[in-house]
Amino acid sequence: MKRSVKILWITVFSGIGLFVLLLLLFNFRIIGNIPALEDLENPQAALASEVIADDGTILGKYYMVDRSNSDYKDISPNVINALIATEDRRFYDHSGIDAYGTAAIPFYLAIGKKRGSSTITQQLALNLQLDQSGKKRSSSIFARSFQKLQEWIMAVKLERNFTKEEIITLYLNTVAFGDNVYGIENGARTFFSKDAAHLSIEEAATLVGMLKGNTLYNPRRNPQNAMNRRNTVIENMEDNGSITLAQAQEAKSKPIILHYNKIDHNNGLAPYFREVLRDEIKDWCKKNKKNDGSDYNIYRDGLKIYTTINTRMQLYAEEAVAQHLKTLQKSFFLQSNIKSGKVWDKRSGDLDKFMKESDRYQSMQDDNASDAAIKKAFSTPTKMKVFGWRSATDPSMNEIDTVMTPMDSIRYMREFLQTGFMAMDPESGEVKAWVGGPDFRYFKNDHVMKTRRQVGSTFKPFLYCFAIMNGMSPNTMLPNEPITIGNWTLNHNSEGSVGGNITMAGALAQSLNLVSAYLIKQLTPQAVADFANNKVGFGGRVPAYPSIALGTPELSLYEMLQAYTMFPARGIISKPIYITRIEDRNGNILETFAPVKREVISETEAYTMVKMMEGVTAPGGTGARVRFRYNLQGEMAGKTGTTNDNTDGWFLGYTPQLLAGAWVGCENNYLHFSTTAMGQGANTGLPIWAYFMQKVYADKSLKIDPKSTFSIPAGMHNDINLNYDSNVPPDAQIDDQGNGNAADYLDVSDYGEPTQQPGQKEKTGENKTPAQPPAKTNPPKKDGQ
Repeated sequence: MKRSVKILWITVFSGIGLFVLLLLLFNFRIIGNIPALEDLENPQAALASEVIADDGTILGKYYMVDRSNSDYKDISPNVINALIATEDRRFYDHSGIDAYGTAAIPFYLAIGKKRGSSTITQQLALNLQLDQSGKKRSSSIFARSFQKLQEWIMAVKLERNFTKEEIITLYLNTVAFGDNVYGIENGARTFFSKDAAHLSIEEAATLVGMLKGNTLYNPRRNPQNAMNRRNTVIENMEDNGSITLAQAQEAKSKPIILHYNKIDHNNGLAPYFREVLRDEIKDWCKKNKKNDGSDYNIYRDGLKIYTTINTRMQLYAEEAVAQHLKTLQKSFFLQSNIKSGKVWDKRSGDLDKFMKESDRYQSMQDDNASDAAIKKAFSTPTKMKVFGWRSATDPSMNEIDTVMTPMDSIRYMREFLQTGFMAMDPESGEVKAWVGGPDFRYFKNDHVMKTRRQVGSTFKPFLYCFAIMNGMSPNTMLPNEPITIGNWTLNHNSEGSVGGNITMAGALAQSLNLVSAYLIKQLTPQAVADFANNKVGFGGRVPAYPSIALGTPELSLYEMLQAYTMFPARGIISKPIYITRIEDRNGNILETFAPVKREVISETEAYTMVKMMEGVTAPGGTGARVRFRYNLQGEMAGKTGTTNDNTDGWFLGYTPQLLAGAWVGCENNYLHFSTTAMGQGANTGLPIWAYFMQKVYADKSLKIDPKSTFSIPAGMHNDINLNYDSNVPPDAQIDDQGNGNAADYLDVSDYGEPTQQPGQKEKTGENKTPAQPPAKTNPPKKDGQ
């Protein structure tokens, strides 16, 4: 044998040996990243975790890549036919590798045509391989050759371990459809707002056509390219015998009609709720382990989080917030100090702080821009998008293209009224709606759970309840006179009235501060604080100061609504519950969540408070407009609240079936309404509650009946007849007025030294009242209704 021939044979056999060796090394996973056999049998592609409403609607998802899973039976045959006709016509004939297609590649290359030979099984193998490694498909010929060898091995293993139906289903669950959307079910819902089982011929062809290039053939970005590609897929289906010529012609004649609905953390229903829930589920993932001992991952493990949120109530809540704030914000902007910008004259330090917290500032700092350059940039008019109330029903219309300096945009955005609104079933504790602010795209702070503000007169029902528990009657006459407790002197009510006597029921309905001060003097601040903290459950956040009678404690809307459940729920406090169960990607229940309840007061005491709080919504009550302006009828009770300088406006109200509450104010306390007529809780918080209840009552499917009644306790033989007798001057019987200016009366500790003398001008500042006063010598500032 000639030397050259010998070298040739050695080279050939060495090449074959090397090729076989590589196959063996890949097969036994000594090199490469082929998943283990058990992973192939149970492929674990990264799946988005889903937040699911009480009716099964997907509220949102948590993901790195937005991927979903489907079963074969839940995928339209049109999708299967389009995929096979376009990607792998011999799918049912080969065993993972298409020998005919692979052998034909050199001939196509010889005539200058590019032709792929990867089967659907090989493409699935590549998808699983990349998902396992977290890498992308290599552009290097050498590296790609190694990937191809691994694809072949994985394809053969897949064919041995799965049926053809399972393979095509796995493939459709792993492919990308652009816009960070993975999986046929997700693609169908995102681009056509329907499930994969109901895709038409043209819709299926559009999605399958995107697989060749999910940006180039994306119908949202490149509609003409998508149309051409879709028609090619339809022609392939007709050529492969999947559809008739008539069906093909009809499908090709139709335009691509998108119903695009990309669910992300900024859009969709309940974005504030979903963000709060994200933190809770991440914490749950850390505390709970999989069978292999690893933590659950909210972004990869495809958890299904079932919640109590009612999609219709959530929509009504968001509409109610937008409906009211759209109008209220106009009035706020028209205030002279806001319109002229004078409110910022002495706030240069705050503005500098806000500037340094902004993304623009952080980005410029990262680029090593000088302080002078940054300052100049924030004073230079720039094109930008800002928030503005243009529509109460279409959030997309509330983005405004404008030109202003970044510093002006900071002032502008800070001047927007914020809000928190939550609705729940007081009996079960199930949260039905949650709105944490005006628009999550621009205002990220949640004002339901994550924010604590002074609660004003919404605290008074706890004071009056404690009085009932200590033997007082709703019809007990109480003095409406100036009162001194230690060094704390209260000379008149918020609107200036003083004198006379009134029943306890009448005093609560009219929210008279003098009567509240009288009650806390009789009961003692310490006893009331102990009741609020230990029995009601505020956990030490209510300090033992006389001023708590006027609502100085800083509490969240969530905490207040939890406490209020004891009134309509017959003395039992129900902790708000918003998760019912968590399942894994396969539907196995990982944890269920049951209501948490505890009895706080007797059923009779609770019913007595309900009847007293009904007076708030009756003629002469501070919330009477809920009936006469918003025309809501039936049994309902509640309480308005307005804090000092009209900084915070509250309304917490309930019917026998539903409890809800609203807070309205600005992020910074020095931004507030200048008149109580505009800033009181009856004008800021109450309308949101009223609009919401109007919509809820109008939707009969919710079964919230305006004719429902509060149940009389079994032990009570006769209903309570309240007496609103009063000889208080008539001007006291007006809308909820707040507590006036701090200069009107002493700002004082519990039997300590006053921090302010009568007539002394109150110092301004964002945080006038600490959430938890550190000592008796540092009392909270006063608050009011």
